[in-house]
Amino acid sequence: MNQRNYRQELDQTIKKHVEAGQVPRLLLHSCCAPCSSYVLEYLSEYFSITVFYYNPNIFPAEEYEMRVKEQEALIERLPVKHRISFLEGPYEQERFYEMAKGLEKEPEGGERCFRCYHLRLLEAAQMARAGGFDYFTTTLSISPLKDARKLNEIGERLAREYGVAFLNSDFKKRDGYKRSIELSKEYGLYRQDYCGCVYSLRERERDVAEREAVSV
Repeated sequence: MNQRNYRQELDQTIKKHVEAGQVPRLLLHSCCAPCSSYVLEYLSEYFSITVFYYNPNIFPAEEYEMRVKEQEALIERLPVKHRISFLEGPYEQERFYEMAKGLEKEPEGGERCFRCYHLRLLEAAQMARAGGFDYFTTTLSISPLKDARKLNEIGERLAREYGVAFLNSDFKKRDGYKRSIELSKEYGLYRQDYCGCVYSLRERERDVAEREAVSV
Protein backbone atom coordinates (compact mmCIF):
# COMPACT_ATOMS: atom_id res chain seq x y z
CA MET A 1 0.00 0.00 0.00
CA ASN A 2 1.48 3.32 -1.08
CA GLN A 3 1.79 6.03 1.54
CA ARG A 4 -0.23 9.13 0.68
CA ASN A 5 1.54 12.42 0.07
CA TYR A 6 -0.71 14.87 1.90
CA ARG A 7 1.39 17.87 0.96
CA GLN A 8 1.05 16.99 -2.70
CA GLU A 9 -2.70 16.67 -2.24
CA LEU A 10 -2.74 20.17 -0.72
CA ASP A 11 -0.83 21.50 -3.73
CA GLN A 12 -3.38 19.97 -6.09
CA THR A 13 -6.29 21.52 -4.19
CA ILE A 14 -4.65 24.95 -4.25
CA LYS A 15 -3.88 24.65 -7.97
CA LYS A 16 -7.51 23.80 -8.74
CA HIS A 17 -8.79 26.94 -7.01
CA VAL A 18 -6.08 29.22 -8.41
CA GLU A 19 -6.88 28.10 -11.96
CA ALA A 20 -10.57 28.75 -11.28
CA GLY A 21 -9.83 32.21 -9.82
CA GLN A 22 -11.33 31.21 -6.48
CA VAL A 23 -10.39 32.16 -2.91
CA PRO A 24 -12.07 29.52 -0.72
CA ARG A 25 -12.99 30.13 2.91
CA LEU A 26 -10.93 28.05 5.33
CA LEU A 27 -11.51 27.43 9.04
CA LEU A 28 -8.03 26.73 10.39
CA HIS A 29 -7.84 25.10 13.80
CA SER A 30 -4.68 26.38 15.48
CA CYS A 31 -2.91 24.86 18.46
CA CYS A 32 -0.62 27.87 19.05
CA ALA A 33 0.91 30.90 17.36
CA PRO A 34 4.32 29.34 16.58
CA CYS A 35 2.77 26.33 14.83
CA SER A 36 0.35 28.56 12.91
CA SER A 37 3.02 31.00 11.73
CA TYR A 38 4.22 29.17 8.63
CA VAL A 39 0.77 27.74 7.91
CA LEU A 40 -0.75 31.23 7.85
CA GLU A 41 2.12 32.66 5.84
CA TYR A 42 1.61 29.97 3.20
CA LEU A 43 -2.15 29.45 3.08
CA SER A 44 -3.18 33.11 3.32
CA GLU A 45 -1.90 33.50 -0.24
CA TYR A 46 -4.72 31.26 -1.45
CA PHE A 47 -7.48 31.17 1.18
CA SER A 48 -9.62 33.53 3.21
CA ILE A 49 -8.79 32.20 6.66
CA THR A 50 -10.50 32.24 10.01
CA VAL A 51 -8.21 30.96 12.76
CA PHE A 52 -10.23 28.84 15.15
CA TYR A 53 -8.58 28.58 18.55
CA TYR A 54 -10.11 25.60 20.31
CA ASN A 55 -7.74 23.88 22.74
CA PRO A 56 -9.44 22.69 25.94
CA ASN A 57 -6.42 20.46 26.58
CA ILE A 58 -4.12 23.33 27.56
CA PHE A 59 -3.05 23.51 31.20
CA PRO A 60 -2.97 25.64 33.29
CA ALA A 61 -5.45 28.43 32.53
CA GLU A 62 -2.64 31.01 32.57
CA GLU A 63 -0.86 29.06 29.83
CA TYR A 64 -4.06 29.00 27.81
CA GLU A 65 -4.52 32.76 28.08
CA MET A 66 -0.92 33.39 27.10
CA ARG A 67 -1.26 31.27 23.97
CA VAL A 68 -4.51 32.99 22.97
CA LYS A 69 -2.87 36.42 23.21
CA GLU A 70 0.15 35.26 21.20
CA GLN A 71 -2.15 33.93 18.51
CA GLU A 72 -4.08 37.18 18.22
CA ALA A 73 -0.89 39.24 18.22
CA LEU A 74 0.62 37.19 15.39
CA ILE A 75 -2.50 37.55 13.25
CA GLU A 76 -2.38 41.33 13.68
CA ARG A 77 1.29 41.56 12.70
CA LEU A 78 1.63 38.98 9.96
CA PRO A 79 1.61 40.53 6.45
CA VAL A 80 -0.89 38.58 4.33
CA LYS A 81 -2.60 38.78 0.96
CA HIS A 82 -6.05 37.87 2.28
CA ARG A 83 -7.34 39.10 5.61
CA ILE A 84 -7.22 36.64 8.53
CA SER A 85 -9.99 36.56 11.14
CA PHE A 86 -9.83 35.10 14.64
CA LEU A 87 -12.39 33.01 16.47
CA GLU A 88 -11.84 31.68 19.98
CA GLY A 89 -13.74 28.57 20.98
CA PRO A 90 -14.80 27.75 24.55
CA TYR A 91 -12.16 26.67 27.05
CA GLU A 92 -13.78 23.39 28.08
CA GLN A 93 -11.24 21.76 30.38
CA GLU A 94 -13.72 19.27 31.82
CA ARG A 95 -14.58 18.04 28.33
CA PHE A 96 -10.91 17.27 27.75
CA TYR A 97 -10.52 15.45 31.09
CA GLU A 98 -13.62 13.39 30.38
CA MET A 99 -12.15 12.42 27.02
CA ALA A 100 -8.82 11.47 28.64
CA LYS A 101 -10.39 9.35 31.40
CA GLY A 102 -8.61 6.00 31.64
CA LEU A 103 -5.77 7.21 29.39
CA GLU A 104 -3.99 9.45 31.87
CA LYS A 105 -0.84 7.29 31.88
CA GLU A 106 -0.63 6.86 28.12
CA PRO A 107 2.66 8.18 26.70
CA GLU A 108 2.69 11.22 24.45
CA GLY A 109 1.79 10.32 20.89
CA GLY A 110 -0.53 7.48 21.87
CA GLU A 111 -4.27 6.91 22.04
CA ARG A 112 -4.93 9.86 24.35
CA CYS A 113 -3.37 12.21 21.81
CA PHE A 114 -5.40 10.67 18.98
CA ARG A 115 -8.60 11.27 20.93
CA CYS A 116 -7.47 14.84 21.58
CA TYR A 117 -6.95 15.33 17.82
CA HIS A 118 -10.50 14.11 17.30
CA LEU A 119 -11.96 16.34 20.02
CA ARG A 120 -10.48 19.49 18.51
CA LEU A 121 -11.15 18.58 14.89
CA LEU A 122 -14.73 17.64 15.77
CA GLU A 123 -15.33 21.13 17.11
CA ALA A 124 -13.68 22.60 14.01
CA ALA A 125 -15.86 20.52 11.67
CA GLN A 126 -19.02 21.59 13.47
CA MET A 127 -17.95 25.23 13.40
CA ALA A 128 -17.02 25.00 9.71
CA ARG A 129 -20.43 23.62 8.82
CA ALA A 130 -22.25 26.23 10.92
CA GLY A 131 -20.20 29.02 9.34
CA GLY A 132 -20.55 27.85 5.75
CA PHE A 133 -16.81 27.37 5.20
CA ASP A 134 -15.46 25.59 2.14
CA TYR A 135 -12.76 23.75 4.11
CA PHE A 136 -11.47 23.08 7.58
CA THR A 137 -8.04 21.85 8.67
CA THR A 138 -5.52 22.10 11.52
CA THR A 139 -2.00 23.38 12.12
CA LEU A 140 -1.17 20.27 14.20
CA SER A 141 0.58 18.42 11.37
CA ILE A 142 3.43 20.94 11.37
CA SER A 143 4.87 19.34 14.51
CA PRO A 144 7.37 16.50 13.99
CA LEU A 145 5.74 14.90 17.06
CA LYS A 146 2.24 14.79 15.56
CA ASP A 147 0.98 11.94 13.38
CA ALA A 148 -0.06 13.54 10.08
CA ARG A 149 -1.63 10.33 8.78
CA LYS A 150 -3.86 10.06 11.85
CA LEU A 151 -4.81 13.74 11.68
CA ASN A 152 -5.83 13.46 8.03
CA GLU A 153 -7.77 10.26 8.63
CA ILE A 154 -9.74 11.92 11.44
CA GLY A 155 -10.29 15.05 9.35
CA GLU A 156 -11.57 13.09 6.37
CA ARG A 157 -13.93 11.04 8.54
CA LEU A 158 -15.39 14.20 10.09
CA ALA A 159 -15.63 15.81 6.66
CA ARG A 160 -17.89 12.99 5.49
CA GLU A 161 -19.95 13.24 8.66
CA TYR A 162 -20.44 17.02 8.60
CA GLY A 163 -20.40 17.72 4.86
CA VAL A 164 -17.47 20.16 4.87
CA ALA A 165 -14.28 19.34 2.95
CA PHE A 166 -11.14 18.68 4.96
CA LEU A 167 -7.99 20.30 3.57
CA ASN A 168 -5.44 17.50 3.57
CA SER A 169 -2.00 18.60 4.69
CA ASP A 170 1.33 17.75 6.26
CA PHE A 171 2.72 21.18 7.02
CA LYS A 172 6.03 19.94 8.39
CA LYS A 173 7.03 18.91 4.85
CA ARG A 174 9.22 21.14 2.66
CA ASP A 175 10.85 22.74 5.70
CA GLY A 176 7.52 23.95 7.08
CA TYR A 177 8.55 23.22 10.65
CA LYS A 178 11.91 24.91 10.09
CA ARG A 179 10.15 27.98 8.69
CA SER A 180 7.84 28.10 11.72
CA ILE A 181 10.91 28.29 13.98
CA GLU A 182 12.34 31.11 11.87
CA LEU A 183 9.07 33.06 12.01
CA SER A 184 8.77 32.48 15.75
CA LYS A 185 12.18 34.09 16.22
CA GLU A 186 11.37 36.91 13.80
CA TYR A 187 8.17 37.81 15.66
CA GLY A 188 9.47 36.99 19.14
CA LEU A 189 6.76 34.41 19.73
CA TYR A 190 6.49 32.50 22.98
CA ARG A 191 7.38 28.87 22.23
CA GLN A 192 6.17 26.48 24.92
CA ASP A 193 8.32 23.49 25.88
CA TYR A 194 5.43 21.01 26.24
CA CYS A 195 2.45 20.12 24.08
CA GLY A 196 -0.07 21.79 26.33
CA CYS A 197 -1.98 19.34 28.49
CA VAL A 198 -1.24 18.48 32.12
CA TYR A 199 -0.08 15.00 31.09
CA SER A 200 2.49 16.32 28.62
CA LEU A 201 3.64 18.82 31.25
CA ARG A 202 4.20 16.03 33.77
CA GLU A 203 6.08 13.97 31.19
CA ARG A 204 8.32 16.93 30.37
CA GLU A 205 8.98 17.55 34.07
CA ARG A 206 9.93 13.87 34.54
CA ASP A 207 12.30 14.02 31.57
CA VAL A 208 13.97 17.17 32.95
CA ALA A 209 14.34 15.62 36.40
CA GLU A 210 15.87 12.44 34.94
CA ARG A 211 18.38 14.42 32.86
CA GLU A 212 19.36 16.49 35.86
CA ALA A 213 19.83 13.35 37.98
CA VAL A 214 22.11 11.82 35.33
CA SER A 215 24.18 15.00 35.05
CA VAL A 216 24.82 15.23 38.80
